[in-house]
Amino acid sequence: MPDLAAANGVLAIAGVDVLSVLGGAAIALGVFFIVVAGIGMLRLDDVYSRMNAITKASTLGVILTLLGSFLLMPSWDTAWKVVLAIVLQLLSSPVGSYAVGRAAYRVGTPLSEQTEFDHLGHRVPDRS
Repeated sequence: MPDLAAANGVLAIAGVDVLSVLGGAAIALGVFFIVVAGIGMLRLDDVYSRMNAITKASTLGVILTLLGSFLLMPSWDTAWKVVLAIVLQLLSSPVGSYAVGRAAYRVGTPLSEQTEFDHLGHRVPDRS
């Protein structure tokens, strides 16, 4: 059984601060997802695929980074700021992504060559 010690409110296993390790891991994983989003921006073919990559991967990356920062500095003051930032991220990212995608489609931004079917082609009459 590991040696559990709680000194000054810090959970430690074998002398290692668990929250610091978890916080660092969450931040590292968040940075990984943000880097993956950046690579997706460079490698994907059209604005719609890029928008999808950046929205999903960067949102997860930002949330993990925020959670990691909370684990490194746990307090009620940090907690409400992190929760507020996560809620705002979850609300603004899909709306912004939808607006960019809709604007790109309305001005006639071409689809990728790999796109097989345009599901909105018959519904948007003023598309040129």
